[in-house]
Amino acid sequence: MPEPLIQIEGLKKSFRGTPVLCGIDLEAEASQLTVLIGPSGCGKSTLLRCLNGLEAFDEGRISVDGISLRREPSAPRNGEFERVTHELRRRVGMVFQSFNLFPHMTTLDNVARPPTIVLGTPAAEARARALRLLEKVGLGTKADLYPEELSGGQQQRAAIARALAMKPRVLLYDEPTSALDPGLVDEVLAVMQELDAEGITQLVVTHEMRFARQAADKIVFIEEGRVVEEGEPARIFTGPSDPRTREFLKHFL
Repeated sequence: MPEPLIQIEGLKKSFRGTPVLCGIDLEAEASQLTVLIGPSGCGKSTLLRCLNGLEAFDEGRISVDGISLRREPSAPRNGEFERVTHELRRRVGMVFQSFNLFPHMTTLDNVARPPTIVLGTPAAEARARALRLLEKVGLGTKADLYPEELSGGQQQRAAIARALAMKPRVLLYDEPTSALDPGLVDEVLAVMQELDAEGITQLVVTHEMRFARQAADKIVFIEEGRVVEEGEPARIFTGPSDPRTREFLKHFL
């Protein structure tokens, strides 16, 4: 049986002496859509940022697609640590809640430019792929528009296309719909479900419980920097085993 595409073991992270992640253990299979839920401030976003190298963790191990990064307590960061972190970043795409598109670039350039800079993809090849990805997310007619000319939902779909342009093995989403008007949420979630159907591995932090229940392959409930409970949506939403999970979900059901 193949190893999970994502493996996290004993992950710990503190900010100024305050623990945020307190020994996270988590696995995600290839082609799986995993949804992380939990109260605000429980460590979900920090977990994603450690997974894609935006935050250096204090202790534990992260492995993505066979690239493994381990950190021991008080061990100094060195060139090897930085090299492996860079390799992890190449395998992990990130979609943020605030879109982070470049306002001075067209939608097409926002998607095509990163692969040319980071991966060395020839410009013509990158533009052709960017156009295909914009078609995939329903923005084929918006390629020449600037971000300010797009709705929030369209900007987020462009951000998903940009992440896909880097050919990641995993896509991470940090509250991808929290900055959107309610009427625009479904168009972004629909793209994520389509990617799931295509076998794209996705890890999503969200408070959209309807989406979590309908689309996720696995739900992971996190509280105070620890995994409290995980399982298939049907069980988590209808019969969670931990009282902390039940207490959290009662506000959404």
